[in-house]
Amino acid sequence: MAMKTWMSWCLASVMVASLGCRSTGKRDTDLASELAAADFSSAQQPASPWETQTFVHQAKFQEGTGPIDAGDLPAFTATDSGLRYRVLRHSSGKIPTANNTVSVNYRGWLNSGKVFDSSYERNKPTTFPLDGVIPGWTEGLQLVGEGGMIELWIPSQLGYGERGSKGSIPPHSHLHFIVELIDVN
Repeated sequence: MAMKTWMSWCLASVMVASLGCRSTGKRDTDLASELAAADFSSAQQPASPWETQTFVHQAKFQEGTGPIDAGDLPAFTATDSGLRYRVLRHSSGKIPTANNTVSVNYRGWLNSGKVFDSSYERNKPTTFPLDGVIPGWTEGLQLVGEGGMIELWIPSQLGYGERGSKGSIPPHSHLHFIVELIDVN
């Protein structure tokens, strides 16, 4: 009986020793990183910056807006400039050029989710020449027709860049917008 107990303990000790040994000699920090990564499935991977705070993430981004198209939510598309966009309501209406003046309802927010400007809150559409705004707006609004709705993620270089906008948009901020194109002149 003593021999069986001794052999069981010996076998258990050998198993613990062999399972606990690592032939590669990794540092504790490498092992911790490896273990953390193993438990982090692809479904849990952090979203891209343009996907972190989208129109559908928070009800406050949707307040006052019109409907979006039925069906699956489209993925963001990238332009050569780095602008990311998705058309949420298609329209066969007039598509503006940079030389047009447009009337829009919009809401803009930062990656943090902080809304920095909104025509919806003012209860009045905004009208401006399309060539007189940040480059991301000029480019993005030429991708949707009158009556349509577009979501824009504007990288800093197409927004306010290193200067920011005093009081509301910090320097180097990426911007999110939901825009409903009401009229093109």
